[in-house]
Amino acid sequence: MKHVPMIGALALAASLTFVVPSPAVADAYDNPPIGGALLGGRGVIVDQTARKLPKTEASAFVVADADTGEVLAAKNPHGRFLPASTLKALTALTLIPKLDRKKMVKPSQDACNQEGSAVGLTPRKIYTVDDLFRALMMVSGNDAAVALAEANGGLPKTLADMNAEARRIQAMDTVAKTPNGLDKPGQSSSAYDLALIARAGLADPAFRKYVGTKVADFPAPKGHYQIANHNRLLGRYPGMLGVKNGWTSKALGSFIGAARRDGHTIIVTVMRHEGSFWPEVQDLLDWGFAARGRTAAVGTLVGPIPAAKPTRPVGGPPTPAPAVSRPADAAGESSSAGAAGVAVIGVAALGGLAWLGYGLRRRRSRGRGSAQV
Repeated sequence: MKHVPMIGALALAASLTFVVPSPAVADAYDNPPIGGALLGGRGVIVDQTARKLPKTEASAFVVADADTGEVLAAKNPHGRFLPASTLKALTALTLIPKLDRKKMVKPSQDACNQEGSAVGLTPRKIYTVDDLFRALMMVSGNDAAVALAEANGGLPKTLADMNAEARRIQAMDTVAKTPNGLDKPGQSSSAYDLALIARAGLADPAFRKYVGTKVADFPAPKGHYQIANHNRLLGRYPGMLGVKNGWTSKALGSFIGAARRDGHTIIVTVMRHEGSFWPEVQDLLDWGFAARGRTAAVGTLVGPIPAAKPTRPVGGPPTPAPAVSRPADAAGESSSAGAAGVAVIGVAALGGLAWLGYGLRRRRSRGRGSAQV
């Protein structure tokens, strides 16, 4: 590893905004959160030499480069919140590889009776898995989510699969209690995890197709009708790929967005937004494209956990795969912007020096509350 002069190291550290976690956060230096020690903070985290961040009313957000994995800016990235329908992105990520898209499905009456946003299923065997994935990701069909879970062997199995997939991609703040994101105690995700889910999903051509489809025909007992994507930026924001919006009265607004320009993809996630987040997401995407390659990363979107290959010693049991530690909560579901216990410090403080090596490496490597929608 090339040595960096101390003066240069200090200069780089001085350009970053360092956040000291509150006592509710685990020691960020002995047990840093996934993605980097700075991401344990609840305030805005960004390179102070970067252009000014746009304003957003979201309680948490992440702006990340999907190609390099660099987190360019964030606010309370590991704070846990109700995800609303953005959880459907995990449902799709989990089930797309498991289900035959040509399989015909007859939804149960329970699936058809799901409250909130729905595509309007009937208990007839007229839908393919492919149809249901379009309904899930285009019109946020709560009924389609349950029908897909039934096609996968039922709700308990599907929820176990979803939580296993979350662990596999290291989305450790995420707990799925429903396949559709309708509010349920104990269900959670974070802005960081939603970015991980989006990045993993966009690597799958089928996922990209579902989230990027603007209009499609959908089966009905007599013929078809047309459904349209709920993502208001699709077809309006240059390069918009998808991914998923969500809202409940408890979760408030949440969104996962991704756009691609000049061969590069930027991901923006927001959680717990009280108003209309669409213009703010556009501004954050614009900022991300302008900052990419010019702004020091404050963290990274980690990759999936490699598949374990247990070894069997002669005459002994298989050696277990190493355990993956779960990061401490950055905030509870009731977290909000401006939580107490956060301070911004300069280069002379311990937080900056503790994360200094990470920043240098990144520099060198860079070249139910109610109805839901």
